[in-house]
Amino acid sequence: MNNTNIMKLFCILLLMIFFSCAPANKEEILKNQAKAIREVGVAYMQESNFSAALRELHKAELIYSNDPDLYNNLGLAYMAKKKLDLAVQYFKKAITLDPNYTAARNNLGTAYLAQENWDTAIETFLKVNEDLMFTTPHFPMTNLGWAYYNKGQLDIAEKYYKEALEHQPKYVIALRGLARIYTAKGDFIQALNTLDKALELAPRFPPLYMDLADLYTASSNHKEAVETYKKVIALFPDTEYSEQAKKKTGEMYLNLGN
Repeated sequence: MNNTNIMKLFCILLLMIFFSCAPANKEEILKNQAKAIREVGVAYMQESNFSAALRELHKAELIYSNDPDLYNNLGLAYMAKKKLDLAVQYFKKAITLDPNYTAARNNLGTAYLAQENWDTAIETFLKVNEDLMFTTPHFPMTNLGWAYYNKGQLDIAEKYYKEALEHQPKYVIALRGLARIYTAKGDFIQALNTLDKALELAPRFPPLYMDLADLYTASSNHKEAVETYKKVIALFPDTEYSEQAKKKTGEMYLNLGN
């Protein structure tokens, strides 16, 4: 959606407000005006234009400041801009306005993960898990797996990854996390089988190949590790993964004396 289409969307939303809110009170009119501007901000977010999104979202905030969806979107936009403290602040505002806003609480937990604030993230995701009506429970369960993995509590992490996969067997992020657990535990066959499943589902996801190379390295299968890094370089040229693979390959050749 280009800028012209975004402005068309804004105009259409304003017309809808005009015809639907003529008899409404002032607060309702302001609320709907802010909603229209918020939707423009969301459209910019979908285009990954987060600076423009923030501009529109803050415009909406000036008009009507009691909208939990607005603050959730502000949190997402600031998280995309790597402004994690601000993201946490706005997710908390969304939850203050609507304590049952589980999606915003899950986003808050994700911001804590990005801050590597593992304990607070765990506390947040456990609260998300209490909402039995949350339609994507594999998200907080996978996030719990990642938090516990980083705390070195591998058995608990494995439990949550497996629970996530019970809800969504094809969730690649959970499969990747589970494979990392198996690798850390030295269960290389299970790790390889799990990564193979993930690669069948997402053959163009570079981190899976990097994890596969790490698995081969951990199991002292250096030849396969090098071949996997070469595959990353061939499949994903001019990416950060390609650069990492080149560096890892060079280090491996040096260590092997080749």
